[in-house]
Amino acid sequence: MTVRGEIDLYTAPQLHGKLVGALDDGARRLVVDMSRVEFCDSTGMNVLLSAMKRSREKGGDLELIAPRPAVMKILEVTGLDAVFTIRDSADGLPLAGSPR
Repeated sequence: MTVRGEIDLYTAPQLHGKLVGALDDGARRLVVDMSRVEFCDSTGMNVLLSAMKRSREKGGDLELIAPRPAVMKILEVTGLDAVFTIRDSADGLPLAGSPR
């Protein structure tokens, strides 16, 4: 799944719907391309955390691909860089879902 722009109070519900929809459709592993995300606030982080927890409950995981420096900084400051699986690229990983 490729996400673009900002993930904030206004856009997070849409992302939540797509992630939950993928899980409800049987996906266990969620791969989220963050390379085009310019900003992610606490609401967005909570959506990603919630989806990761649901995925792990199904025996899967949620992976973040190539977060930009501003988003990576938020992950580091909050300690979430130690919680999420973060990769520099999606080489060899299937990206499911449609662009937001």
